[in-house]
Amino acid sequence: MKWQGREGSSNIEDRRGAGGGFGGGGLGGGFPGGGLSGGGIPIPIGGRGGFGGIVGIVVLLGICWALGINPLSLLTGTDGGSLNDGSGYTQSAPASADQQQLVDFVSVVVKDTENYWGDYFQQHGATYTPPKVVLFSGSTQSGCGVAQTASGPFYCPNDRQVYLDLAFYQQLQQQFHASGDFAQAYVIAHEVGHHVQNLMGTLPKYQQMMESADQTKANAISVRIELQADCYAGAWANAEGKDNYLDNGDTDEAINAANQIGDDTLQKEFQGTVQPREFTHGTSAQRMKWFKVGLNSGDPKACDTFSGSI
Repeated sequence: MKWQGREGSSNIEDRRGAGGGFGGGGLGGGFPGGGLSGGGIPIPIGGRGGFGGIVGIVVLLGICWALGINPLSLLTGTDGGSLNDGSGYTQSAPASADQQQLVDFVSVVVKDTENYWGDYFQQHGATYTPPKVVLFSGSTQSGCGVAQTASGPFYCPNDRQVYLDLAFYQQLQQQFHASGDFAQAYVIAHEVGHHVQNLMGTLPKYQQMMESADQTKANAISVRIELQADCYAGAWANAEGKDNYLDNGDTDEAINAANQIGDDTLQKEFQGTVQPREFTHGTSAQRMKWFKVGLNSGDPKACDTFSGSI
């Protein structure tokens, strides 16, 4: 991806090194989305939930396979302060050259999503308010509870912020076999897609439906939410290509990432069996399909994953 030397976003909050914590709060409602997730466990979907961790592994003694539900993430906590260094985003600790380059990359990708969705909303008579992207290490407080590295990247609709531990990108490459900078960009575009769903009213509508549904039905709704975010990421990627920001093979990197993080692929690798009723993000085939729908059409209106078969 051609990103060096381009404008970055001012909506980056860097909390790395600021410290996170677990306060004295108790368990709250369910935590959909969130992170390294794949299946489902019978924890109700609650108002404090986050959306959109795009991958799944067995975490927390092997019991938390699902909707990004991380029991520790249901605790409340406090986070440290951060400093603004005047560079356009707040930063709490000095970064190595490699880490700074990754922060700059994230900032440019976020700016590109702001430009794309800002233009799209304007064309439809609306105003796009971008999310803040919070970078953290270890854990930090979010409007959906404590965000942890184990939660993976996620979008919190309560505070309208995306949470990302940059260590996830190493895991994406080494553990999930999804390398390349555009695979990393796809992660961000997917989470921003959840913010777009929130602004359009899609996310609150279907979150309410999930709250009154049984676990199997809630999981099925979650799949459609996640696949639409994949499709939105594809539509954004289409615009990146038109702007000549993509290198050869970039879209293949994103498609490979979608393939590697399908529920069926991850369940088979980490559980040894595939349980379709526990799918929360979609199969590898579905995730690739809907990313390609957005990529080939370049039109978010083509991303209707809530009507008919998926």
